[in-house]
Amino acid sequence: MLGHLGFSYVGLIYLLMLFIPNIIWSKNQPIDYDNTKENKILLLFERIGQVCCTCSILIFSDFNIAPFSIWSLWLIVSFLLMLLYEICWIRYFVNEHTEENFYRSFYGIPIPLASLPVTAFMLLGIYGKVIWLIVSAIILGIGHLGIHIQHLKAIK
Repeated sequence: MLGHLGFSYVGLIYLLMLFIPNIIWSKNQPIDYDNTKENKILLLFERIGQVCCTCSILIFSDFNIAPFSIWSLWLIVSFLLMLLYEICWIRYFVNEHTEENFYRSFYGIPIPLASLPVTAFMLLGIYGKVIWLIVSAIILGIGHLGIHIQHLKAIK
C-alpha cells in the first residue's frame, strides 16, 4: 500500500490531461468568475492536495500499466473518468464562458470539472495500491469540491 518509487508515465499522462485544459481555462475564465470569497481552509486543503497528488502520481511506478487482471478495471474506470473530464472541458470551451456553464452537471455528474479528476485520481490510487495518492485525492477533494460547491451555490 505504500508504493514503489519510480517514474509513472501514466501519472504524467494524467497530469497533462489535468493541466493543459486548466492552462487554457486561465485565459478563458468565466466572465462572471470571482474567486475572492473562497474559503481559506478549503483553499488550503485544495493546495495541499494538489501538491501531494502531483508528487504522488509521478514518483510511484505502481500506476504504470501492468499485465491485465481484474484489478486493471480500476485503471480503466479511472481513465474513462479522465476522458469524460476532457469532454467537459471541450463542452465549456465551445460554449459561453460563464460560471453557470462551467459548473453545470454532465449526465447527472455534479460539478464534473471538479469531481471527475478527483475521483479519477482516487481510483488510480486504488489501482496502484498507493495509499499516498488515495489520501492526497481525499484531501484535494475536500478542498476542491468544497470550493466548487460554494461557487455553485453562489450562482443559484
